[in-house]
Amino acid sequence: MTVIVLTNCPAGLRGFLTRWLLEISAGVFIGNPSARIRDILWHEVQQHVGQGRALLAHTTNNEQGYTFRTFDHAWHPIDHEGITLIHRPSPDTPTAPTSSTSKPGWSKAAKRRRFGGR
Repeated sequence: MTVIVLTNCPAGLRGFLTRWLLEISAGVFIGNPSARIRDILWHEVQQHVGQGRALLAHTTNNEQGYTFRTFDHAWHPIDHEGITLIHRPSPDTPTAPTSSTSKPGWSKAAKRRRFGGR
């Protein structure tokens, strides 16, 4: 079994994948191609993904029974003692600049809306 998930990718790439796989939801493709075809499809996905991102999961003969690959994704697969795990970015790394004047906690307007009062 092979699953390819596309996010923010060109429509032409989705059309290309429907030749080999079934699109069960927007950007989610499943099928059972051979390993050679799966690798060719993944290479084409990497070439034509544009500014989007892609994830490939497929069955294999290991302890988990499957493996996966990512392309331009924030989460990356890593091998940990023979088991493939997902490495996610640390939540304490800032993704957007924060204002130095903002204080933690509720704003006065939010407190009034939530708890009432003037």
